[in-house]
Order: sequence, then structure tokens, then C-alpha cells
Amino acid sequence: MDKDPQVDQKQENVKRDFKSLFSSLKDFLINLLDIKEGTDKQETIQKIKDGIPVKNHTAWILIFSIIIASIGLNVSSTAVVIGAMLVSPLMGPILGFGLSIGINDIDTLKRSLVNLGIMIGLSVTTSFLFFSIPLFQELTPELYARTKPDVRDVLIAITGGLALIIALSRRRELTNAIAGIAIATALMPPLCTAGYGLAVGNLSYFGGAMFLFIINTIFIALATFVIVKFLRFPVVKYINSASRRRIAQLASIIALIIFSFSIYQFYLLFEENRHIQNCEDFITDLKESTGAGIIDTKIDYKNKQINLVVLGNNLTPSKKAEWEEKLPSYGLENTTLKITQDDKNLELLDKLKSIEDLYSKNQRIIALKEESLQEKDNKIRELTDALARLTETQIPFYQVTQEAKINYEGLQSISFSKTLITNFNTIDTIPTATIRWYDTISEAQKTDKKLALWLKTRLKLDTLVLKREYP
Repeated sequence: MDKDPQVDQKQENVKRDFKSLFSSLKDFLINLLDIKEGTDKQETIQKIKDGIPVKNHTAWILIFSIIIASIGLNVSSTAVVIGAMLVSPLMGPILGFGLSIGINDIDTLKRSLVNLGIMIGLSVTTSFLFFSIPLFQELTPELYARTKPDVRDVLIAITGGLALIIALSRRRELTNAIAGIAIATALMPPLCTAGYGLAVGNLSYFGGAMFLFIINTIFIALATFVIVKFLRFPVVKYINSASRRRIAQLASIIALIIFSFSIYQFYLLFEENRHIQNCEDFITDLKESTGAGIIDTKIDYKNKQINLVVLGNNLTPSKKAEWEEKLPSYGLENTTLKITQDDKNLELLDKLKSIEDLYSKNQRIIALKEESLQEKDNKIRELTDALARLTETQIPFYQVTQEAKINYEGLQSISFSKTLITNFNTIDTIPTATIRWYDTISEAQKTDKKLALWLKTRLKLDTLVLKREYP
């Protein structure tokens, strides 16, 4: 049966359309991801070489930025640490290190290594002096986080180094990108933490922080080397071809050693992180499955050991053996499980419970006593107020009678009382004074009104009834 020419034509058209689409997509991706276009190789080399020396103003900027970063780590302020990283000139020698290997420039390699050493020494010395002050020796979370690298730090260093050299190689320098990369790669905090470790005499902190810095440095330099080779930067030419070959071979050997060491370190960090993650998964499943009262965990990667402290709900020997057999299924073939638990935990918990109940009972008793004392205080306060009111209504009788005797010589006696009076609708209290004059006193000398006015004024009364008593 003969093929239909129209069908063949349609198939050919589809193939051409597909090839055209594929070719267009390929061109689009090449244009999108091509970093060769817009590269200024000579200018990039010069900028990197100019940034290598650490001296004069660069040294002072480094010192001040280290102090700022140390303060930021001491107070756990990420913003302060970021500010220090923005002004730090740490990248210069590291980029020079990667560039020199990429272009076979032995002189630049020497300058980079010397200045890198100066930079490290100056940074660690400055942070050491800062943290030698007892006020600043507290171990903060920001400091502790820089004492041990993991595989993510390697990835940050690689990607940060790649982004940095690409940004630097543009004819129009991407300043914002370079600033962001300086923050992301975080070279300063490890050096500050290394100085802290020396200041407090903790060599494990010093070693961990320096290892983190070295990892960052190597992978940033390695990323620089890769991009320099990819962009085909011009290599340094020497008059003596034999010398050039030896230098090229030396640079290649150095690059190979660094690359091999970097891959090895990446592998070690990856294995450690994978082991720790597997241990954490194992501990989580064990706790959820058995309900064990795990109060503390410690993963010892060096000795391949998981240490658990259990309180309360203990693991039976059979359960412990069962979970030890499950270790290989979590990728923990050479790992041992150590569980610390007390068989008298329940008795201890009962004692703790009884102490808690006794404490609650005592608290209730104290609350009742406080309530009783409060009631007594209120009663005392009421009685005190009543006494004060009663005292206010009393008159200084003795003093008044003595004054009256002096002022009114013919006065024989005086009495004072409060008389209750009612009109059967209301009851009122009327202060009443009763006096008696001597018979020898004439009626003209008996000044009842004056005496009444004096008593009213003296006793601060609004109303006073004065009565005379006759013999």
C-alpha cells in the first residue's frame, strides 16, 4: 500500500517545527546563561590584584570590622555582624589565590598567600584582644554556631565564590551582588570565633572556627579558579618557556591538591551530616514508638555512638535489643546505642510527686493563713478608725476646766455632757455645759453668755447649751 504524500508532508513539517522549537529553546538558554559575554578579563585581573594587599588603610578597616563583628557576635546581633562583613576587605587575598592558580601567576600566588596569612593573623589577634576582656567572654549562640562547619557551609562557599567572580568579571561591576556575597560567605565570624577560643582557652572552639574559615577560603578560591579557567583568562607568559612549563605544572599540581582536599573535606562533612541526621531520625522514631522518657541525647560521631538518658518510662532489655537491631536499617551499621536509665525511676517519680503534693498543701495552708491575717488586719483597721473617730469627739475636759478656773474666778464647778433630744421624728445630740457660781459672786459678775461663747470657741463647737446650777 502506497503512503499518502500529504501525510508524509505533515510529518516532515512536524519534524521541522520540533527542530526549530528545540533550536530556539537552545539559543534562548545559551543567551540566558552565557557568562562569557560582557566579561572584561584584563580589568578583572587588575581589580583582583589591587585588592590583595592588606596594609595601611586596608589593615585598619580590617581591624575595625573585626571589632564590629566581635561585638555583634558577643551580643548575638546579626545586623551588626552583617554591617562588619560589608566593610571587611577579607575577599581580596582569597580571590587572588584562586586567580593566580588559574592564570599560572606565581608572583600573585605568593602575594596572595602572604597577605592571606597577614589577614588571618591580624584578625585573630584583634578578636583575641577583644575577647580577652572578661566582660565579653560569654559564649553566645552566634559564637557557638561558628565552632563547627557542616556541608551547607561548603555549598555556600562554592556558590558564593562562583557568584563573586562572575560579578567581578563584568565590565559594569555588580556592586549590590558583591555586597550580598560578602554577607553570604561569612568569612569574618569564624575568625572572630577563633580569637574567642584562644581568649577563653578553648582550643576546640579555635580549631572548629579555623576549620570553617579554611573550608570557606578553599572553596571560594576553587570557585574563582573554575570560572577563570572557564572564561579562558589569559595565562601569564614567561620569557623562559621551560620556566613557564614548570610554573604551569606547579600551579596545576597546587590546583589538583586543593581540589582533591576540597572534595575530601566535602565528603567528610557530608558523611558527618548524614550520620547525625540518621541518628536524629532513629531517636525520633524510638521515642514515638516506645514512649521512652528521653530527657537528653548526645550523638558522638567520632566514636559512632548514640547516648540516651531515659527518665520515667524506661526501655526493657528486649526493647533495647530490638532497637539495636534496627540501627543498620537507619544507615547506622557501625553505631552503638547506649541507654542510661535507673530502675528505681518510678520510686523517684513517686517521691517527686509526694514532694509536689506536700508543696501544694503547704501553699494552700499559707494562702489560708494569709487570708486570716488579712481579715485580722481589716478588723484592726476598722477598730483603729472607730477609735480615731471617738477620739475626735472627746473634749480635753481637764485642760478646759483648768483654763475656765483661771479665766472665771467665781466659777465653783463645771460639767459637760451630750444630751440626746428628739422631736419624735429625728434624734439630735446637743453638747451641754452645766456651771455653778459661788454664792459670794454677785449676779453682775456671773457672765454666763461670755462663758458660753468661750466654751463654744474653745471646744470648736457649732452649738452649745449652757445651764446654770443653783445651790
